[in-house]
Amino acid sequence: MNTVKRVFLWFAPDAKKGDDGRDVFGSRATFVLCAMGGAVGLGNLLRFPSVVYNNYGLQFFVPYLIALFFIALPVLILEISIGTAYRGGPVVAWHSAHKRAKGIGLGVVFNGYTVVTYYIPLLAWVMKYFRRSFQTPLPWSGQDLSEYFSNDIIANTAPSVVGSFNPDGSVVQYTQYSDTSLLGETAGWAIFTWFVTWLCMFKGVGLTGRVIYITMGLPFVLIIILIGRGTSLPNANEGIKLYFATWRTSALQSPQIWQAAFGQIFFSIGVGFGYFTSWASYCSQHSNAVQDALIIGFSNSLVEIVAAFAVFGVVGFLGLDPSDGEALGTFVTGFITYPEALAQMPGANFFAVIFFLTLFLLGLTSAFSLLEVMSTMILDTDWGNRFPRWLVTTVIAVISTLISLIYCTAFGLQALDAVDTYVNDIALFFVVWCECFAATSMYRCRDVANQVGWLGFLIYTGGFVVAQILSIGISYATRPAIGAPVGFVIFITSAIAGVYLSKTPGFPAPRFWGRNNLLNRFWWIAFYPGYQLTCDLNVVIGVGRNWNLPVYWTVIMKYISCPILAIVLSFAYPKFTKTHMYDPIMIYGFSIVHLVVPVVALGFIIPSWFNFIIPADKAARGDKPVVPLEIVDESQTMERAVGVEDGVPPHSNMGYKNDKAGVV
Repeated sequence: MNTVKRVFLWFAPDAKKGDDGRDVFGSRATFVLCAMGGAVGLGNLLRFPSVVYNNYGLQFFVPYLIALFFIALPVLILEISIGTAYRGGPVVAWHSAHKRAKGIGLGVVFNGYTVVTYYIPLLAWVMKYFRRSFQTPLPWSGQDLSEYFSNDIIANTAPSVVGSFNPDGSVVQYTQYSDTSLLGETAGWAIFTWFVTWLCMFKGVGLTGRVIYITMGLPFVLIIILIGRGTSLPNANEGIKLYFATWRTSALQSPQIWQAAFGQIFFSIGVGFGYFTSWASYCSQHSNAVQDALIIGFSNSLVEIVAAFAVFGVVGFLGLDPSDGEALGTFVTGFITYPEALAQMPGANFFAVIFFLTLFLLGLTSAFSLLEVMSTMILDTDWGNRFPRWLVTTVIAVISTLISLIYCTAFGLQALDAVDTYVNDIALFFVVWCECFAATSMYRCRDVANQVGWLGFLIYTGGFVVAQILSIGISYATRPAIGAPVGFVIFITSAIAGVYLSKTPGFPAPRFWGRNNLLNRFWWIAFYPGYQLTCDLNVVIGVGRNWNLPVYWTVIMKYISCPILAIVLSFAYPKFTKTHMYDPIMIYGFSIVHLVVPVVALGFIIPSWFNFIIPADKAARGDKPVVPLEIVDESQTMERAVGVEDGVPPHSNMGYKNDKAGVV
């Protein structure tokens, strides 16, 4: 019996404990691999090459790299930094940043959990292909792959009535689904995948730290095999030429390529799903968060750029060309195009097993990372922490399995498509916009009010938000050439009004901003929250030789990332009204993802409603003391401080420092 116990503890060791009693990763490499496991998934091997193919190759990397540096990396750094510094999942971390931001944390958890409930049924389809890969010849050889995928893998029944619109845009009739039966094999593989997912994380980061070396290491080896096979196929050079040796400047003039690039990098890295903050909360509080975020972000891009050679070799082998008008998609590439090539290859069964095993392992790492978000949220609470982790994760896994069965039915593909479309197009972009806004406008905003008054700050901040909403709305109602100038006029007007209606600050802004009264006021209302967040985080994660957060980090998030996210978010609504409004399942998907809006709003208006999720020892962190230009050190015990009186900040040793952590 002791031998069995020793073997079990070797395979699933207890997690190490930090100074505060929280579980911690055994090593930095383990954290990086777990975070990469969430980021590197099916999108890297399937979605990325599809998007590059549809946008004619090399010039796609221009908007792709812009999106990487101006949206993905800044938000990735934010999510990892707050998880590391505040030692909690998304809800605790955002509450610690501002008590009215905990609804944003709940929105992040909603995104991650909603995705994992349909992501695992998608992996069930992968396993259905995997099982069939052992048959000789491959059962889809010589068949129409689209029909094989629809009839044998998805096995969905066509709607009995297909909806349609009147010429005026109103609905003539709604789509009707007569078959709602559960598909046995799909459900069986989904239950199996849920069990494997549970096995990977039921004991916490001690077990996950062992598993991740297999679930991340093996796919890298398999991807190398697939690259070798794909690039050695006849005419593979034609596909690779399309990928890396075809330049079309004219393609950059189309908004489609920019939208595709920003969407790809956003979904590929996976910000807004919560697993970066959750995993980071199990790191040492003084981890090198900035460097880790850059390693994860660049590694994710490197994996998908290199792995795409495997797909483009197949593109050349099959003689595909985007000018033919047939676009590739994630499902098409993974379940139709690549299986078609596999059936024609020498050693078809071997490479089919390798391909679908790779997809499963890539998906598995993403699945248990997404499920960890919900587990961390519950285990962070005082009531959830009373139960052993294995019990909490078991209950979550069982409930999640039951929810996911809706995607294992005869209408499962449509349900998956509906929720996936609008989680990604609406909930994800909305929540990440809120993250950027909270970090750069809400953080320690009482300091701003203390120095310049609420009126000027609220006018400026309100104008910043209204300018984005109205410019987008007017652009759709008329045209972008009108909407964009209107937005700029509103923003500039609110900035001028905010400056002139602000009081003169008692403390000068840093550098040249403090040399002029108007510039001094403008700095306080436009830059202070983000600047102070940078200072406060740097004193925790920027210690020793760790990399500091640069001062321009939050400027990028507020004035570049936020407007871009708002624009991309707006794309989802015309798509719904023009193509999906007659389908009840699409209406369901469109409606359910909007739950994040009232959750975020309630957290802002009535933050006490969600206090039951916040542990008692961290509840006070949401009320930052009013100490303008002073460091609030999150690595020390947080206590309430007396507000600033007469413009003179208190000097205390209870978590406040005068240095600016190297950013001034």
